[in-house]
Formats: sequence, structure tokens, C-alpha cells
Amino acid sequence: MSTPLPPFDFDLLRTFVAVVDNASFTRAAERVGRTQSTVSLQIKKLEESLGRRVFERDGRDFLLTPDGEVLLNYARQLLHLADEARSRILEPDIEGSVRLGTPEDFATVYLPDVLAQFARAHPRVALEVNCTFSFSLLEGFSKGEYDLIMVKREPQGPAGGIAVWRDVLVWVTGPKLVLDANQPLPLVLAPAPDVYRKRALAGLEANKRAWRIAYTSPSSEGLQAAVRAGLGVTVMSKDMVPEGLMLVGAEHNMPQMPDAEIALYRAPGALSPAAQLLCEHIIHSLESARPKRDHDFKAKQD
Repeated sequence: MSTPLPPFDFDLLRTFVAVVDNASFTRAAERVGRTQSTVSLQIKKLEESLGRRVFERDGRDFLLTPDGEVLLNYARQLLHLADEARSRILEPDIEGSVRLGTPEDFATVYLPDVLAQFARAHPRVALEVNCTFSFSLLEGFSKGEYDLIMVKREPQGPAGGIAVWRDVLVWVTGPKLVLDANQPLPLVLAPAPDVYRKRALAGLEANKRAWRIAYTSPSSEGLQAAVRAGLGVTVMSKDMVPEGLMLVGAEHNMPQMPDAEIALYRAPGALSPAAQLLCEHIIHSLESARPKRDHDFKAKQD
């Protein structure tokens, strides 16, 4: 008779996913409420229970092993199902309203399924969702207009908000625009202080590439429409480039831009049970949606 496989420890799986998502043992420890040494011990315990290494050391860095990459995909699915089951069984009667603010493009691409799952699990919770640019969300948040907001920002670690998504930024144009290397680059951007605008201008200045602002819009749809019409080039998250628009890069002397991130902020003080549930649901759902980039994972043993 074969020896039964040991069951998965969900705390260990959650720590493992946190290390990958935060690319750091120290930041993962802050995320799961443990010390850095405890996180290291949990990873060791996970590896011992599996009889496989999930990380391999490369100098000061830790990389996922092939077994670690396989485990990561399943760990995300298991944790998501466990959280969903807990919500359905233990907290079915939560009610109230939650005020959520989010960037327009992120809401369009990723949040519909996330919010639909939450609504099915908690039909008595009313969601009030407002989509606008991050600087407007932060202004409203400071006035107490939201329970939760998701904003695009420079990577900041865990100090402010919870980083829930990494934005790989790319240059995007439409089929009607013909770029002329001898002319200033026409740009289609959101108004300042948008983080994508900041990254675009900083990159062009560093490359000594001449540019001009051809079109400004406070709407993601407005920016996309301007790019489709051939008014200029814009910056978008690589995951959110719509059909019909094209990436442009080094062949047109376009600088590579460092990643931005999307962070989730909670209103000060104790959240309502409904808002707390939505906060946890968004975090865990987006963790499950991120495996596409995990092969690039490299963590620091801080």
C-alpha cells in the first residue's frame, strides 16, 4: 500500500505565495504578519513536507525551482478556493455597502470577474464603484469618500497600502500614426501628476528624445480614442493594451520604463465587515491572476 501524501498546510502555502508576490522575504513577512526568520522557517518546513526544493539560491537571490513553479500555480488556486469557501459558509449574511475607487482601465480589464465573484458570495452587499485617475482617487480618499481605493503609483514596498499588481509599462500607438525620427514624438497622456505620464517624460528626457504633448485626457477611453485616431503615442500597462493598438519600442528609440504598481488602500480605522471582506477578496483574487509573470521571479533574502 502506498504511503498517503501529507496534506497541504495553507499557512505555509500563503507564505510561499507572499514571498513570490513581494519578491522579498522581508516584505512577505510584513504582508503575512510574521518575522523574516519565521518566513524562512516556514519555507523550509514546506520544502521538507514536499521533499522538494521550491527555491534555489543564486548568490543573495532566491529563484523558483521547476517544482516551485508548479506548486505556485496550484497554491494560488487552492488559496482562492479556500477563501471563497470560507466566505460562502462562514459569512453568508454580511450586508451593507462598500465604496470602492479604482483606475478605469484596471476596472475594465480585471475587476469585473473579481467583483462578480464577490457579489455572488455576498448578495446583500451593495458595491459603489467609481472609476477615475489615481490622483482623483487619492484626493477623494483623503476626504473620506471611499472605503477602499486602488491606485497606480511608484513602487513603495509595504509602507503605504498593499501592492496587489505590478504594471509592466509599454509604449503604444495606433495604425494611423507614422513616426518620424526627425520630429518631436507626439504624446497622448493623462494630466499630471499621473504616474504613467511621469514615467514617459522621464524616460524620454533620459534618452534625449524630443517630445511634445499632442493630446491630454482625464479618461482612459479618451486616451485610447486619441491613439487610435493617430494623434500620438501613449503609455499603458502591457496587460491592458486593447486589440487594434500596437507596441512600439527600441526600433523607434523608445526608452524602456521601469514597472509601476497598483496598490490597495484601506480607509483609516476599522473597516465595516463588508469592506474588510471585499479588501481580502480583491487581494486574494489578484494573487490568483498573476501567474503569467512568475517565471521572472527573483526574491531577496533580506
